[in-house]
Amino acid sequence: MRARPLALCGVLSALAAALLCLGGILPGMAFCAPILAMAVLLPVLEELGPKAAGTAYAAVSILALLLSPGRETAFIYLFFGWYPILRPKIAALPSRILRLLARLAVCSASALLLYGLALRLTGLTEDLPACAWYFNAALLAAGNVVFLLTDATLARLTRVWHWKLKKHFCR
Repeated sequence: MRARPLALCGVLSALAAALLCLGGILPGMAFCAPILAMAVLLPVLEELGPKAAGTAYAAVSILALLLSPGRETAFIYLFFGWYPILRPKIAALPSRILRLLARLAVCSASALLLYGLALRLTGLTEDLPACAWYFNAALLAAGNVVFLLTDATLARLTRVWHWKLKKHFCR
């Protein structure tokens, strides 16, 4: 492997880990920081491929779990940060409805797994049946809307990388 791509991967991974650490410090950044960290690692995926992007994702996840003061930010990235690697496979599906259903399935499965695990570990599962089911469904629906917006943003940022930024970083 050449030195430039390796340096690009290392610098972008460090930036993603720093963003996740800031997400644990700054109020309101718990959900924004993982999205920004995913966007920062898009050039790694585009230039070095899914294997290097998966390695960078794993390294950033481990660093976030070890260093981030906000555990929720680190766990959100752990459960959703791998999506940019899967996104080109979903985009290659033939039907638009099939692509939408695949995105919603990925989001819902990840969210239910993440918060189910978090509730089970904290012992809050006894309070869950007392909550109104429609409140939980509305939260999941809102999460799916944010996930679809994130997917559209990642697609646009990928195009921006190819059109404008790539010539400045990869000479």
